[in-house]
Amino acid sequence: MISIREAISIVKENGKPLLKPTVKPVEKAGGYELYKDIISPINMPPFRQSAMDGYALNLHDSLSYKLIGEIKAGDGHEPKLQEGEAVRIFTGAAVPDSANAVMMQEKVETDGGDKIIIAHQIQPELNIRPLGEQVKCGDIALKKGTKLTPAAIGYLLSLGITEVSVYKKPNIAIVTTGNELIAPGQELSHGKIYESNSKMLLSALYNLKFYDVTLYKVEDHYDKTVETLNTALNNNDLVLITGGISVGDYDFVGKSLKELNVEELFYKVKQKPGKPLFYGKKKDTQVFALPGNPAAALSCFYVYVYIALQQMMHRNTLELPRIKAKSANSFIKKGDRPQFLKGIYSNGGVEILDGQNSSMLQTFALANVLVFAPEAITNIKTGDAIEVILLPN
Repeated sequence: MISIREAISIVKENGKPLLKPTVKPVEKAGGYELYKDIISPINMPPFRQSAMDGYALNLHDSLSYKLIGEIKAGDGHEPKLQEGEAVRIFTGAAVPDSANAVMMQEKVETDGGDKIIIAHQIQPELNIRPLGEQVKCGDIALKKGTKLTPAAIGYLLSLGITEVSVYKKPNIAIVTTGNELIAPGQELSHGKIYESNSKMLLSALYNLKFYDVTLYKVEDHYDKTVETLNTALNNNDLVLITGGISVGDYDFVGKSLKELNVEELFYKVKQKPGKPLFYGKKKDTQVFALPGNPAAALSCFYVYVYIALQQMMHRNTLELPRIKAKSANSFIKKGDRPQFLKGIYSNGGVEILDGQNSSMLQTFALANVLVFAPEAITNIKTGDAIEVILLPN
């Protein structure tokens, strides 16, 4: 049995980035990172653009101008302005090359005819967005490695780009084991429980924007376990298994992984919940066999699996944020193992919740942090400074 620190180090040492490219439609590329630089195919804006509603002017010494037309956003015509002439113009419209400033409409008087008077003289190019102000044609619009946020998606679409080459996200398998498990919605007969781990982990992955996930269900049968795990290993970059990793007569996961030549990197961590945690790999596929108890499985996901996922996406920050908070209540830690306790963090304080059993999700459903209570701490007092791990929203 190894320490939490050792287990985290082993995951970091054995994970590696996925360097495979894939092409995605821009509107579906949110959360991905660019595989290569994006070169702008156009100037943005692609023409001199009015920054506001007003009047485009060909400047001269007088404050009086002759109005010769109008340009709305999207209009394709380009009137020729002589000195002392103006056109009515609207935000986003193309400014004629013969105009050299735009006066906002609030500072213009008009008699309803073809004459306007501006409030004062203005500087050339005022209220005009220059051609290529954001990016010029042929320049780098976004660099390789940029994470595509909603703003980045909008920016690329504004350049007319419809597809991008991005780093592929991992294919992930979730394998659940157990004869006692049935799907929610079925009648709950004696001895059965509703299976929740697979969809819980699926939701956690979706929340982190990992969508290429396949669910597998296997009964407590050795040959079927070997067959299912072999399929999952051959078709995925990451395999998450829940249940069946202990040493009972019907826990076949450990035996099956050995049969399939999965290299064991560690098994069992000195922690609570989640002691029976397995981590290994076969070639480039990483394997986590998580405990069957739901709260333990989810705790291990956030502490260990999260790191592997961030490494695969070549992120610089691998672990969830950890901060110090003041305990809002007292708590007696039982046993000599470090513990991850469910808590609610707010305004610098954290309440450690009741109901910390590894099989219970009710408390976890309320929590927004894991409180880390190290081995040396047995009694947390109100006001004590303790470490908390911020869970994803």
